[in-house]
Amino acid sequence: MNKLYPVSEAEVIAGFLRNEFYETDYDRDRSRFEALVTQPDLDDPQQNALRRALLYRKRGHMWRELPAGTQWWRVEIGPEDAGRLHIFARAHWLTIARGDFRADSIARRIRERQYPQRVKKFVAKIEAIGSSLASQHDPGPILTIGIDGSRRLVVLEGNHRVTAALLDSPQRLASLNFYCGLSPRMEECCWYRTNLPSLWRYLINRVSNVHDREADVERLLRDIGAPPATAAPGPTNDVGGSPWKADPQLSRARR
Repeated sequence: MNKLYPVSEAEVIAGFLRNEFYETDYDRDRSRFEALVTQPDLDDPQQNALRRALLYRKRGHMWRELPAGTQWWRVEIGPEDAGRLHIFARAHWLTIARGDFRADSIARRIRERQYPQRVKKFVAKIEAIGSSLASQHDPGPILTIGIDGSRRLVVLEGNHRVTAALLDSPQRLASLNFYCGLSPRMEECCWYRTNLPSLWRYLINRVSNVHDREADVERLLRDIGAPPATAAPGPTNDVGGSPWKADPQLSRARR
């Protein structure tokens, strides 16, 4: 992994939210906040706060588990890193991986059809995403987390795209846009290391944030005392896009 340059948490959240903004959770917000999401001004603290609140509506439980002080980088991940990339263990990935969540191992199992019939449709959607990636200029950022640049990395957002790229060729990884969050405390995060202490912490956080004040966009707007600022026409920052908005089937599969 090659660390290109450090990035702010606000930039990573902007990219993550843009990836998520096709979801039905944002149907009632899309017209109101589209410019805020698609044309972010990362130097505007009010915009950054609103994007964070919008992301927390759907992913607050995920983001809250990352260690305080996690340092984010724009990174280049190449074929030599394929063995260190791990898919986040959940849902159909459990069935395909059979305990080995290395991304290249999962891609090999799919390529060799070593999976049960009940996940055949899931696999077909990953393969369709691979075809879509080849024609997209900017498929949006992929988020990974780790302890440092030399140990294993876990894909927090973008499991389907990483697998789809590896199904084509490990060299395709270099064409994807990666962010990486690094912390010496990352093993405390259940998304990186799933064990009883990390799951207990996650459970406490979920219970403590059933009514998530940090996701209350309307409260934040009242505190700000003004509607969200809108950016000027045209992109102001390179935070990636979400090319699957026009294809709901690919959207549902791409995580």
